[in-house]
Parts: sequence; structure tokens; C-alpha cells
Amino acid sequence: MGILSRFSDIISSNINALLDKAEDPSKMVDEYLRKMTADLADVKQETAGVMAEESRCKRLVDENKAEVAKYMDLAKKALTAGSEDDARVFLGKKQQLEAEGASLQTAYAAAHENAIKMRQMHDKLVKDINTLNARRQSIKAKVAVAKTQKKVNELGASADKLQDNMGAFERMEAKADQMLDEANAMSELNSQPVDEAQALEDKYRKGDTDASVEDELSKLKQQMGL
Repeated sequence: MGILSRFSDIISSNINALLDKAEDPSKMVDEYLRKMTADLADVKQETAGVMAEESRCKRLVDENKAEVAKYMDLAKKALTAGSEDDARVFLGKKQQLEAEGASLQTAYAAAHENAIKMRQMHDKLVKDINTLNARRQSIKAKVAVAKTQKKVNELGASADKLQDNMGAFERMEAKADQMLDEANAMSELNSQPVDEAQALEDKYRKGDTDASVEDELSKLKQQMGL
């Protein structure tokens, strides 16, 4: 998910650099929109990849559940046929698959969360681009007026006129600051914590496999009246 931190840097750092160096805010807005539009293409591709991973993990979970059900059915058939040894083998395989299924479910939950966050970031970026596009012409018009007023001041406008022009530039700066605040408000992804307890649980569960198989075999026989 390194692409997300890269986008965060673009939003929080590069826009500041553009503002610091910009002599013409209208050109800065064009440059910022160009960068955001290029980044949107990368976001779309990354989001598609994360959503594909979510689908893959979900498919593995479903396949695992089907396998667990299959071996339970085979264990029942073995007992019906009078073969407890075969039933033990099938139940052992079922428990192995159930242990694998727990890990698969954890992976799917993480992939699902990542897919949600990526889609939210994608939608936020699209919204921000649309907002800036809608404001761009207004900013350009204000900058054009400000440039004209500056030329008038340089030709010898009065002190009062100069003060008015300074107020116009302050409003333009405030508008640029507002753009920066909106850009810096984009959400960052939180990393999915590793479940260390789950890993240790899988480690110690292996020692109880034989006993749990015998317990489940006994319960299954009672249920089937054997």
C-alpha cells in the first residue's frame, strides 16, 4: 500500500512547495489539477488490484468451507459403512482445513478493509478534482483582475488604491490557503495490525489435534446412534 503514502506526500508536501514558489496562483491550480488527475489513474489501478485481492480471498474462504463440509460428509459415510479408521482420517483432514480456514478468514477481513479504504480514497480524490475544476475559472478571473490592478499601481495609483489592491491579493492568498486546507484533509490509511495471538493459537492448537479428533468422533457416533 505504498502508493497511499505517496499520495499523502503529494497532497501535504508538494502543494506547499507549489504555494511557496507560485507567482501566479492560476498556474499553480493548473499544475495541481494535472498532478491530481495523473494520480487518480494510479489510484484507480491500485484500487482495482486491492478489490481483486479481496475477491480472491473471499473465493479461498468459500472453497475452504466447501472442503470442510465435504470431509464431514465423508466421515459420516465412513461411520455408516462401519469404518471408524476412515472416519478418523476424514475428521482429521476436516480439522486441518478448519485451522487453515481461520487464517483465510483473517486474510479476507484485512483485504475487505483495505478495499473499503481504497474505494473511499478514490471517491475523495474524484470529489476534490471536481471541486477544484469548478473553482479554477473563478481563481483565474481573480488573478487576471489582480494583475491588471497591479499594473495600474505600478503606473502611479494613489496610496488608497494601492491599499485596495493589497486587500485583493490577501483575498487571493486566503483562497489559496483554503485550497491547501482542503487538500491536507484527505484521509490516510491505517495499517491493519497483525494478530499475533491468532498465530500463537494456531501453533498450540496442533498439539491437541488427535484428542479433538477422538472427541468429535465419539460425539458423531452418538449423534448417528452408532
